[in-house]
Amino acid sequence: MTVPIFDGHNDALARLWAWGDHDGRSFLDPTARPVPGRGSWPYDHLDLPRARAGGFGGGLFACFVPPVKGRPRPQPEALAVVLAQSAILRRMERASQGAVRQCRTAAEVEASSGLAVVLHLEASDAIDPGLDALEVLHAAGLRSLGLVWNHANAFATGIPFRRGTPEDGPGLTDAGRALVRACDELGILIDVSHLNAAGLRDVAEVSRNPFVASHSNVHALAPTSRNLTDDQLAILAERRGLVGLNFGTSFLREDLSRTPDTPLETMLRHLDVLRDRLGEHGVGFGSDLDGADPPDPIGDASGLQALPAALRRHGWSTDAVERVARTNWLRILAAVTRA
Repeated sequence: MTVPIFDGHNDALARLWAWGDHDGRSFLDPTARPVPGRGSWPYDHLDLPRARAGGFGGGLFACFVPPVKGRPRPQPEALAVVLAQSAILRRMERASQGAVRQCRTAAEVEASSGLAVVLHLEASDAIDPGLDALEVLHAAGLRSLGLVWNHANAFATGIPFRRGTPEDGPGLTDAGRALVRACDELGILIDVSHLNAAGLRDVAEVSRNPFVASHSNVHALAPTSRNLTDDQLAILAERRGLVGLNFGTSFLREDLSRTPDTPLETMLRHLDVLRDRLGEHGVGFGSDLDGADPPDPIGDASGLQALPAALRRHGWSTDAVERVARTNWLRILAAVTRA
């Protein structure tokens, strides 16, 4: 039985941009994959044929602005990259003849007969303090926003990947609080993955809406600063938020290594804890395909059905598997977003 999947995070748009595929043709037809520039992005997990093979019916597609020589890009340059990646999605949607559809609400996702794409911004480096860019990106379909990536910006403090806790650094700046309030008003979902602990607490204080950690795991099982501590999970549970399981092996394993020979049981342990802490309504998938190294039993988007099958064998009910694979994300989107 194929379980339809709505996934909370992937970096396919950033990969297409890095490869110089400005029309997204290689996403629709992998035989059109460009060779120049491929070395600038190391991952290749998701395209339309592999999505169909794996039951991947939609997800949050991130616009991600890679740093240059380890430093974040200035805001105008970051905005140009985000616009370029957003344009790839629009051209790809037109060329797909209905096979790919950009969606703004849960209702549009449910009505889509093609691959349902909800536009996400991974880190707000492209947003100006006056929030003019936020207004324009919202009009272009942005419905989910992560405040930071691995560094601080004008709005909040991110946490680099390392063994340890996410407790370093201050909370949201005044501009960050204003950004969260503006997202509430516009109906943009707030994502706290990559945000430090003080920032997450501030989001819970400022935002009226449920919020998510789109691609994060359990710190007690894999003690990287990017995973969620018991206190953070409790806040997300209290706010009826959602945590999307990151498939990257370095976020799953206790040794934090990128070992591809990682069994599905490692993923199941994280999902069991997330279900215990947030309930069945608070768990989803946030694969990080095209942005991290999934375990070999999944490999790429074509292998996604291995995880729902493993959950059923593990004793999860059919209803629970369907919720974690798809409908929990639709619940969150329905609660926050609007056309």
